[in-house]
Amino acid sequence: MPVALEHLNLAGLRDKATRMRIHSVQSTSKAGSGHPTTCASAAEIMAALFFDAMRYDPQDPASEANDVFILSKGHAAPVLYAAWAEAGYIEESELFSLRRIDSDLEGHPPTTLPFVDVATGSLGQGLSVGVGMAHACKLDGNDRRIWVLLGDGEIAEGSVWEAASMAANDKLGNLIATVDVNRLGQSAPTMLGHDMDAYRARWEAFGWETLVVDGHDVGALVQAYSAARASNETPTVVLAKTYKGRGIPCAEDKDGWHGKPIPAGELEDETIAALQAELTGAAFAWQPNLPPPANSTPAPSGTAAPPPYEIGGPAVATRQAFGAALEALSRVDERVLGVDGDVGNSTFTTDIAKADPDRLLQCYIAEQNLVGVAMGLACRGKIPFAASFACFLSRGYDFMRLAAISSTNIKLVGTHAGVSIGEDGASQMGLEDLAMTCAEPNYTVFYPTDATSAWRAIELAAGIDGPVYVRTSRPKTAILYGRDEVFETGRAKVLRSSSEDRVAIVAAGVTLYEALEAADQLASEGIRARVIDLFSVQPIDKETLAEAAADCGGNIVTVEDHYAHGGIGSAVLAALAEERSRVRQLAVRGIARSGKPAELLDLFEISARHIADAARSLAS
Repeated sequence: MPVALEHLNLAGLRDKATRMRIHSVQSTSKAGSGHPTTCASAAEIMAALFFDAMRYDPQDPASEANDVFILSKGHAAPVLYAAWAEAGYIEESELFSLRRIDSDLEGHPPTTLPFVDVATGSLGQGLSVGVGMAHACKLDGNDRRIWVLLGDGEIAEGSVWEAASMAANDKLGNLIATVDVNRLGQSAPTMLGHDMDAYRARWEAFGWETLVVDGHDVGALVQAYSAARASNETPTVVLAKTYKGRGIPCAEDKDGWHGKPIPAGELEDETIAALQAELTGAAFAWQPNLPPPANSTPAPSGTAAPPPYEIGGPAVATRQAFGAALEALSRVDERVLGVDGDVGNSTFTTDIAKADPDRLLQCYIAEQNLVGVAMGLACRGKIPFAASFACFLSRGYDFMRLAAISSTNIKLVGTHAGVSIGEDGASQMGLEDLAMTCAEPNYTVFYPTDATSAWRAIELAAGIDGPVYVRTSRPKTAILYGRDEVFETGRAKVLRSSSEDRVAIVAAGVTLYEALEAADQLASEGIRARVIDLFSVQPIDKETLAEAAADCGGNIVTVEDHYAHGGIGSAVLAALAEERSRVRQLAVRGIARSGKPAELLDLFEISARHIADAARSLAS
């Protein structure tokens, strides 16, 4: 049913939209790069959301009480910054720092800004994150709404429909999506153009309440969002028919303008003059719709039970120990959740349901969405453990990459790693997962060998603020460590050692048992071998490795159930490179950011002057 609009100053809302267009054009022209046309199509949407529909405190954008806005079409970042400027949080003059290396207003939204929960811009991810956030709000018993703005081009991504399926199945009425249907993609018109009936049919088929509106009619948008907020069990999508470059005479509804600023000078001046002519000057005494206080997240109620495994006791698979540890942690910490992709009886993620069935989220066979949902849960203060076969996590790697860029507190567990899974064959064998996760500079990566170390790895993961990957194996393995053994991030375990060691063998997981057997064979031949359980692949224990290299005459063998590149061997070689050779590895270390190309090469110390400095230090 349409809502009354008498309380609204529609002319004032239209002026808000026009000013956001002006800000977007000016800031991108000043930067010399950016996407003003995709900002222009969404201006009325942003005005209706930020100045009517959403409940939030504009002076405290990070408040847990606020409704959440996710800009899935992250290249429209300038209009997001413009909205916060119009809300009074960002100074208008700051908008002109867009994309500079010394500015937080990056080309795509970074989490250094308090109103950005996750980095976006790799398209098709925002709705999955929204599903996770919506679930977190339901678990906390609050009525926050999660608003996600998508572009029409990005809904060609399958991950969008993975998320849409889960949202409808789980009756997430607190999730409201908007699709900015502006017809034009980056290089060509979108698949459906302005066929709004086709868009409606698709979303309705996925079980969503679907509202089609003129995306440049703020009154229609306000009515649609009011109806969406009233939904209790059905997610709503507002399909807004818009025109790319709206209000920009040289670019409106014209192909070839994606990702191009209006050139500074005469054309920019003409564009701004045309937009300013649309301003009515209507008074707009906006009063923020402040949210009620947020529910506080319960603190852990105690310490989880220690691992129940005994040296000499029955063999236990590390994947099974993960499930048992997850259940134990969930009993003392309400933030701990399990996220499954229909393999929980193999990964043992379903063990958490023994403590509380509501603490297990089922994403079905949709690994991109699995990781995205975990990201959303983490953004709302949860500690989600998302698990799947290690090989299947590769389908969600782009989400894992954005989790790193966002420093999101997700915990990923890959099971069935390596050829040791046996008869199922190559398609089921995770042999690249260490390379994937270790490539991200802020992932902590554990590779436990027995059930005790796996249990401790899960405990450590829960306490780390940031993304963690734990690699587990399918076969049952003997218990090597007692329940009181202490494990630490960045520390290895030395299982065999003597003053007569001639070689050091570094392994983890199933190959550690092979290394121990090999050491016994070597001992029978009079060759003493040191055996090291690496455990923490990233960060790595440089001290223990360097000591072993020194004691063993530089003789190191690494062995792993993983492809050669990017796993244990690569990590050990890199750790020893500076200790044992005149090799200097210059690379991007740390999460990247916006800036001019030359500035960024220098910032991350891979420019000519840094290369020369490194070479000079070796040659002198």
